[in-house]
Amino acid sequence: MQEPQLPASSTGLDPKVAGLLCYLGIFVTGIIFLVLEKNSRFVKFHAMQSIIVFGALFVVNMVLGMIPFIGWLGNLVLTPLSFIAWIITMLLALRGSWFKVPYFGDIAEQQADRF
Repeated sequence: MQEPQLPASSTGLDPKVAGLLCYLGIFVTGIIFLVLEKNSRFVKFHAMQSIIVFGALFVVNMVLGMIPFIGWLGNLVLTPLSFIAWIITMLLALRGSWFKVPYFGDIAEQQADRF
């Protein structure tokens, strides 16, 4: 069975590669692709999901970093989980999946439609 074809990206990249790149630089490349992408809803969705998920993780990481001891323990758990989420989201985007991170994915889908 053949996968459905994704619409072309206005960046000139394969939409799956552009989706992966949205996550590669954490939320920074998500912002870049959200600004650059004009056509592909797939790329816009992954860019927005990257911004929301990894932007939130960045903020939580910064707040935990300011809390002595307990914050350090929190970061000890959060860092490997963030790394695993980062790898999984990149691989799923490269496969052409519209995988939504629980809670954040629905928000990302709504917000991506605005751009």
